[in-house]
Amino acid sequence: MLYWSLVFLVVALVAAFLGFGGIASTSASIAQVLFVIFLILFLVSVVMGIVRGRRPPV
Repeated sequence: MLYWSLVFLVVALVAAFLGFGGIASTSASIAQVLFVIFLILFLVSVVMGIVRGRRPPV
């Protein structure tokens, strides 16, 4: 998921550089939403790991 947010961020930067404002803003919005979803899922997995008492593998 983080990979896709970075892909959309790069697409947004390239589109903004080339002057495609609509495509750039849409790609940036998608990248932002995907990053927030990734962040929420990461925090949920960390909290669940703490609650279950398991340590992550080394």
